[in-house]
Amino acid sequence: MKVTEAEFVQGFIRMCDDGYALGFHERNGGNASYRMKPEEVEQVKDQFSYDKEFTDIGTEVPDLAGEYFLVTGSGKYFRNVALAPEKNIAIVEIDSEGKQYRIVWGLVDGGVPTSELPSHLMNHEVKKKATNGLHRVIYHSHVPNVIALTFVLPLDDKVFTRELWEMMTECPVIFPDGIGVIPWMVPGGRDIAVESSKLMKKYDVIIWAHHGIFCSGEDFDNTFGLMHTIEKAAAILLKVLAVRPDKLQTITPDNFRHLAKDFNVDLKEEFLYEK
Repeated sequence: MKVTEAEFVQGFIRMCDDGYALGFHERNGGNASYRMKPEEVEQVKDQFSYDKEFTDIGTEVPDLAGEYFLVTGSGKYFRNVALAPEKNIAIVEIDSEGKQYRIVWGLVDGGVPTSELPSHLMNHEVKKKATNGLHRVIYHSHVPNVIALTFVLPLDDKVFTRELWEMMTECPVIFPDGIGVIPWMVPGGRDIAVESSKLMKKYDVIIWAHHGIFCSGEDFDNTFGLMHTIEKAAAILLKVLAVRPDKLQTITPDNFRHLAKDFNVDLKEEFLYEK
């Protein structure tokens, strides 16, 4: 089977294409990665080449040793992923110690995986442990309405969670654990990766102030749907703040408690404070 014909590759391409179509990925903005299942590796490994040298990841992820990841390329445009996947994405193998990687497929015109690879891999390691291997997707995008909110709301987990929960009844059902927020940091390095991985132990969603959003999920549909929901809620909130900052009515803490009971979700009381 050709790599590009595999179902998991087609799902990855669709997620990239959908994000571009919704305006999440200007130029080379954003990145994505997928931790492949063993049977998926078996499907396409005859297309792999092991000629390239291993390269330092920039961090250590021992619990991902020997795993394979499908990733977007550094400096590559999401709009081009569907047009020429073999030029814009890659499959990388992690070495036996979790310290290095090498490209085994893709990026045929040269290049390297996303500059956010340390953040992706550190967070994959965290979510693999936290979900017993269920989560396989990490997706980062430059969603404009969420970014705009980081200029006008306190950079606080409780504030962002509560304000976005109030925008649509489905929000607390879709992200019941809430949202983590990291003040502005230089992207692409170990420092932001470490801070993100701390929050990923608690949340599936992290907002990077003035930068974008970082989501984890079990598959492409759930991960993309999570990001799309949060960005839509952010757009509604911006409209509300523009028209009437002091809301005339909203979803109350008791409303949320009733919702949690009927939908069988656990909404933490820390987010249900009285304003």
